[in-house]
Amino acid sequence: MNKSFWIETLGCPKNQVDSEKISGTLLLDGLTPAESPEEANLIVVNTCSFVEEAREESIETVFELSQLRNEDTELVVTGCLAERYGDDIASSLGSDVDAVAGFGVPVTLGSKPEVPKFDLLNLPRPKREEPWGYVKIAEGCDRICGFCAIPSFRGPQRSRTIASITEEIVSLDVQEIVLVAQDLASYGKDQHESSENIIDLVKEASTLVPWVRLLYLYPSSLTGELVDIIANSPVPYFDLSLQHVSAPLLRKMRRWGNGERFSEIISRVREIRPEASFRTNFIVGYPGETEKDHDLLLSFIEANEIDWCGLFPYSKEKGTYAATLGGEVAEGLKLERLRELGELQDGIAQRKRDLLVNTEMTVLVESKGVARSHREAPEIDGVVIVPDDLKIGSFENVFIREALGPDLIADGSASRPRKHDG
Repeated sequence: MNKSFWIETLGCPKNQVDSEKISGTLLLDGLTPAESPEEANLIVVNTCSFVEEAREESIETVFELSQLRNEDTELVVTGCLAERYGDDIASSLGSDVDAVAGFGVPVTLGSKPEVPKFDLLNLPRPKREEPWGYVKIAEGCDRICGFCAIPSFRGPQRSRTIASITEEIVSLDVQEIVLVAQDLASYGKDQHESSENIIDLVKEASTLVPWVRLLYLYPSSLTGELVDIIANSPVPYFDLSLQHVSAPLLRKMRRWGNGERFSEIISRVREIRPEASFRTNFIVGYPGETEKDHDLLLSFIEANEIDWCGLFPYSKEKGTYAATLGGEVAEGLKLERLRELGELQDGIAQRKRDLLVNTEMTVLVESKGVARSHREAPEIDGVVIVPDDLKIGSFENVFIREALGPDLIADGSASRPRKHDG
């Protein structure tokens, strides 16, 4: 009888890609996917350790799955938590796990090597069941953001070749690919012997699939040509990694920019493509954040009307520059600022969704009754609810008749002359 496996993935889309590549190696080893963790011979937990909340969730998940498994089931912990705190995790979890394996270590039954044997970045993946898929184009990061510990355990940026990336895109057989990396726009800059860059990659990928979406764009890397390519593409979606808009606070974060420069980027994009969509994230309560900094962020959000915005309380991470700073923001004040920003952003997001009612748009049907337009990235933004009879994987023109929170409700036919969103 074939052995089976179950993979539990926590954290970001980059982790999901890693899990799919682990799945691919397990399939090659002759294992089959289990229907549930209780039925698996091998359970793999791909963890996240970006902030304290993510670490707690990862450890809780390991304990929960340990209680569910059969006595003969092996449980392996991998991912960021395993890489960053490997020895400590192995010691604290004890008999609850069979192995703690960092990046690049094969995960399979009875195999617990101490040194990497392969590179997850370039492993093959199973064909996607969904009509879209993430593609990780680089590992690691060369930036030194004050709040982030990722470079300390993911290492420096290491870009793949365009040939290896396009081979993976073709193998996935999807209608949309979502390019991901810690610092997407810096793709290729670490490969000094090569001239490959993000613009070349996007152009090549666009010949292979109808939709190419880019996540995690550092604002200083948004050159004129890259802005033009994205803005004029079928997916004018800009995921800008801003983190704040106060220039003094951004210096403390060891990051580039300020609210004025960010507003200029957004305005330029909207001049090229008025229906472009924007997502960003902001850290609230970073050490030294003042009321003036907070007010600047409120004003920026109100003025620029970002479509999607993630707001995260600052998390003190051991080994980061921010952990050495004074001026910590009181927890109560941090939560109050989060609430105020959240209420403002929720109102903006709802108004922008309401404006789409009575318009036509092109959507990709990703599952039964669920679709997305260029405005919605998979798994993190809203969706478009469509009739169940629309074919999964097809592009359809639909008519939006209602906005329900972050989601839109659409009719399947957009044949009558109506206002079009472009």
